[in-house]
Amino acid sequence: MPKNVWLLTAIMALAMSASAMMVLVGGVLGAQLAPKSQLATLPVAMMIVGTASSIYLITAYMRKVGRRRVFRMASLAAVGIAALAGWAAIQESFFLFVFASFLLGGCVATFQQIRFAAMESVPIEKAPQAASTVLLGGLVAAILGPELATRGRDLFEADYVGSFLLLAAVAMMCFFLFSFIQDTVANQVEHSEPQRPIAAIVKQPLFIIAVSCAVVGYALMSFIMTATPIHMHVIEQFSLEHTKWVIQSHIIAMFAPSLFSGLLIARFGVNRIIVLGLGAYALTIALAISGSEWLNYWSALVLLGLGWNLLFLSGTVLLPQSHRPEERFRVQGMNELAVFGSQAVAALSAGVALYYLGWRGLMMVSMVILIGQVLLLISQGYRARQNVT
Repeated sequence: MPKNVWLLTAIMALAMSASAMMVLVGGVLGAQLAPKSQLATLPVAMMIVGTASSIYLITAYMRKVGRRRVFRMASLAAVGIAALAGWAAIQESFFLFVFASFLLGGCVATFQQIRFAAMESVPIEKAPQAASTVLLGGLVAAILGPELATRGRDLFEADYVGSFLLLAAVAMMCFFLFSFIQDTVANQVEHSEPQRPIAAIVKQPLFIIAVSCAVVGYALMSFIMTATPIHMHVIEQFSLEHTKWVIQSHIIAMFAPSLFSGLLIARFGVNRIIVLGLGAYALTIALAISGSEWLNYWSALVLLGLGWNLLFLSGTVLLPQSHRPEERFRVQGMNELAVFGSQAVAALSAGVALYYLGWRGLMMVSMVILIGQVLLLISQGYRARQNVT
């Protein structure tokens, strides 16, 4: 892999620790500060809403000024936003914390573009390996994010203020590291072919399969993951350490398969990897409803991470095949908007579903979504074969 890919992988490890930390802190601190228990997952949900609402503007701005400049701007913004979240914890202001979470979502949206920058750093045939390599940075983020939460929790009188200050320091490190990346957008050669209408692009079976895999993979993962810390720590009274280990293991499982998932796609094809990812989600749901022991939560969340990796990477690899080079920013923007918009809806719904339906009811809703995705893939696969013939 080129030097640019490895540098982006290192930055990914630091940058994505923000969302990994917020999965744990957002739910637990949200439960402490929220005026109603149904609002406990609102901080995490609003971070995702911030991601979804800003992604299209971010990709458009990257097209205009290049990726590196926007990456550095987001890193600086994250420093201030982390300080704002710490101030919200000091003031015990739930809605200020929610606002800071929303703003942090814009930074997360920017950092999500790291994987496209990595794919643009290599020839098209090496794009799956580049995408899987940069996702390996999430392994470090999986450990670093929750560690920032737990080690910073008691540094000051107010809970988690130290966690956000540590996050600000990590964001500043990202700012400096982004100075050394190659600005991949500036090196792309634009083609002179006219861009197709959006309707012509989104109607393609390949586009629908790519986007739906990423959407369902992210939405189901967010739906279950957002509810897990609340259910375990607040409702089932598991310790914060036990809850942290489940979330940490889940995030590790999201990114560890990147050691081999790119190679699996190259070896067996993307269709089989999609099926494997859907199977991992089905096993997640089965384990989650089969018992309430710590091992049930741990094994279910590990499989949830594996399923996310396989579906999300499959969608990421398929997406470039659905558009021309000159269409990439529009298509990437639409894809990210769909992915993080659905993730926002899932995160916003998680707390309400957990409160009104309970843990088993939440899992039943997840199963319905999973079945719907299977039916969609079957129908679009049939359309694709019909177009070929």
